[in-house]
Amino acid sequence: MTRAKGGYTYIMSNVHRTTLYIGVTSDLYTRVYQHKYEYGSAFTKKYNCVDLMYYEFHPDIETAIKREKRLKKYKRDWKWDLIDEMNPERRDLFDEVKDMR
Repeated sequence: MTRAKGGYTYIMSNVHRTTLYIGVTSDLYTRVYQHKYEYGSAFTKKYNCVDLMYYEFHPDIETAIKREKRLKKYKRDWKWDLIDEMNPERRDLFDEVKDMR
């Protein structure tokens, strides 16, 4: 029997905090690293979304994908409210993720 792998839903932003990108991954550290060093999506590269603002873990990738789809429908203010609950200083959480490895 194969054990299911968990997943993360995450939100990236640019340094000016004007653009948000929502994504999903099974390896948060590697994916955020890719965004930071321009191996990520075309959107994050175009808008320079290099700071990890928010993330949440899900027991399986399917749940993470469903959550990503819901978050993408949120109004911008709702997304910032969610971020501010976890990250009121709106700092890049990449170092925190590095420490989770």
